[in-house]
Amino acid sequence: MRKALNCMVLIAAMASVAPAIAQDLARPDPVLREVVEGMPRGEKQEVHVMTAHFLPGQSTVFHTHRFPVTVYIMEGSFTLELEGRPATVIRAGQSFVEPPHVRMTGYNRSATEALRLVILYVGDPGTPFLDPAH
Repeated sequence: MRKALNCMVLIAAMASVAPAIAQDLARPDPVLREVVEGMPRGEKQEVHVMTAHFLPGQSTVFHTHRFPVTVYIMEGSFTLELEGRPATVIRAGQSFVEPPHVRMTGYNRSATEALRLVILYVGDPGTPFLDPAH
């Protein structure tokens, strides 16, 4: 009986402390969750995490990717033009996935604000990040 009482006291104490502990833990804020096709299937993959800074009016080269590319906008707005689709504007705090094998370019259309973004690319080892398109 004493053992059962001690267990109940311990459980009650843990329950009262659990919310305080939970408040002290950092938790991720979901930004994007998307099912994609075209990921590498080899035994090993190479992960690239990059940042990019665009001055007002700057753009990317017209290009394709061999595997999906995830982009998170930290500051400014990014205009993405995928061949055959309307242009999309992605703003700070938003994320998107660029599909593989689609010709594209991206712009900082602002005349005054810089654009900063983070790029996540997973590919077969040694795969270039992009292929210039003509």
